[in-house]
Amino acid sequence: MRITSPEDFGSVGVLMGGTAAEREVSLVSGQAVYEALKQQGVNAIAIDIKENAPAQLAAEDLDRVFNVLHGRGGEDGVIQGLLETMRLPYTGSGVMGSAVSMDKYRTKLLWQGMGLPTPGFALLSSEEDIQAAVELGFPLMVKPVHEGSSIGMAYVEDVKSLQKAWQEAARFDSQVMVERWVTGKEYTASILGDRVLPMIRLESTNQFYDYEAKYELDTTQYHIPSGLDEQAEQKFAQLAKAAFDATGASDWGRVDLMVDEASNPWFIEVNSVPGMTSHSRCRWQRMPLVSTLNNWFGKYWNRR
Repeated sequence: MRITSPEDFGSVGVLMGGTAAEREVSLVSGQAVYEALKQQGVNAIAIDIKENAPAQLAAEDLDRVFNVLHGRGGEDGVIQGLLETMRLPYTGSGVMGSAVSMDKYRTKLLWQGMGLPTPGFALLSSEEDIQAAVELGFPLMVKPVHEGSSIGMAYVEDVKSLQKAWQEAARFDSQVMVERWVTGKEYTASILGDRVLPMIRLESTNQFYDYEAKYELDTTQYHIPSGLDEQAEQKFAQLAKAAFDATGASDWGRVDLMVDEASNPWFIEVNSVPGMTSHSRCRWQRMPLVSTLNNWFGKYWNRR
């Protein structure tokens, strides 16, 4: 089926909300996507996913789904598995790509095995793991393995603050990891189909790009062009695409990286359902509707 107009998409369910810690962000992202689709003439239906997603989806006569569920339940392969079972085409990565990219620790294990640059890291499962974390060298970042939007993250400079941050992060996830802090500039590479879009450099007044900087502050700056020279941007874009593909992610997403003071790139994580709020990085990219949606639905477009 060749899509040539907004009407050809049929009935598109925009999935938002969910029950994860990122629910509020997802609702804002979903509303932005819903409004954009409606403005362009797409028959979009906003669906706030709650406890009984199968019943909610079955109640709608949908042709395909635009998934804007962030975090667990929406970005980790769970909703993708349900949509596969219901034979509903959907945007973004499949079950495996979603599950792997949502897991920060296993993503970094993959990158490490492939020789892709990523900061040193360790899993914190017990008090005995503290020493392995300390050996990475302070400062460190503490992160829940399966959360996004910087939820539960903390910057630490000593053992005492590390232990406290670990306990806080464990409130959000049974798995917590530490990652060596990289001093430098933060960039993001948006992926659309087989293309890496122009990179964005982030500049925050906060110590790191935390939840407040992402969604609440108006002082956060997004630089396009990024300020990288052409050769560096091309090199980092190629590495970002390799990092994205390594997880099995597909169709659209975002890869975050740091570039240290010696101009070396360090890959941090993959986002398979990036935020689409007014502050989100993917919203800074403007793309034609039909070609964009064709890429977003990707290889799952004709499954029904």
